[in-house]
Amino acid sequence: MKDTRFLRACRGESVDRPPIWVMRQAGRYLPEYREIRKGMTMVESVSHPEVAAEITLQPIRRFGFDAAILFSDLTVPFTPMGAPFDIKEGVGPVVEHPIRTAQDLAALRLFEPEEGLPFVLESIRILKKELKVPLIGFTGAPFTLASYLIEGGPSKDHKLTRSLMLMEPEFWHNLMALLAENTLRYLRAQIQAGADAVQLFDSWIGVLDEATYREFLLPHMKHIFEGLKPLGAPVIHFGTGSAALLNVMQEAGGDVIGVDWRISLSHAAKLVRPTPMQGNLDPAVLLTNPEIVRKKALAVVEQGRTLPGHIFNLGHGIYPLTPMENVQALVEAVQGS
Repeated sequence: MKDTRFLRACRGESVDRPPIWVMRQAGRYLPEYREIRKGMTMVESVSHPEVAAEITLQPIRRFGFDAAILFSDLTVPFTPMGAPFDIKEGVGPVVEHPIRTAQDLAALRLFEPEEGLPFVLESIRILKKELKVPLIGFTGAPFTLASYLIEGGPSKDHKLTRSLMLMEPEFWHNLMALLAENTLRYLRAQIQAGADAVQLFDSWIGVLDEATYREFLLPHMKHIFEGLKPLGAPVIHFGTGSAALLNVMQEAGGDVIGVDWRISLSHAAKLVRPTPMQGNLDPAVLLTNPEIVRKKALAVVEQGRTLPGHIFNLGHGIYPLTPMENVQALVEAVQGS
């Protein structure tokens, strides 16, 4: 897999065209996904290796993406950590007992992925026997995981998380240390099981400013990236709403910086040291028509030509109502560029 376009682009090596994959490419926009998920909860589907592997393969068979991303969820580490949760349709992850005090935190624990999440690692092993493109593993970054744990579920403003961080810095850093170590162990285990690259999703990081990131997150993020370096697999560092944080995110670590659609690749490249980037078509473009999709996609491809390496992706996950013909038009435009 080392000579594939995706892994070469991750390393900043020359490629004839940008590789393409899209976040949530295995998901609800696919009819075959909806079929296999009938009568099965999200937690059940990610917990059965054969099912998770099949869902991972579906978009590769249909569209021929240049990389596959493991079908799972950011929050699956919560259960082995000691924070039971459920993923409710139309809502997202909901934590049974939010973590807001030192006593709550004491109930959480470090875990070994082979014992706590064996089904995820088995999914990876199954996929490595089937895939002819690189496999991307992933998990959520500590701030995003902490937000779910503290808020008890998805939040629009993350005000409980932000205020608790400022009022209880000792609690916060203890929580971050635990989440960072579990994240490192989990991503390391995914790579050792066969993942060719991993992505760290910081879905809610855009609610912070740079000074707060430096004080409350930077050392914990560095712990993860430095711990992954010896394994040699590329690590993609992605956050949404992160235009004002790209510099400090790069300082934290990662081989590839993921960029959302709120800033152009050209502008983002001016904010960081030369580095491979991933992104960054607005996922709403895929709700239009094939002509607009091709035009907008090629504009992103053109911006990516000036980068040390470019992996084409959306600026966040694909929307469930995305038409199949628009995804096909996107893949054909990028792979034909």
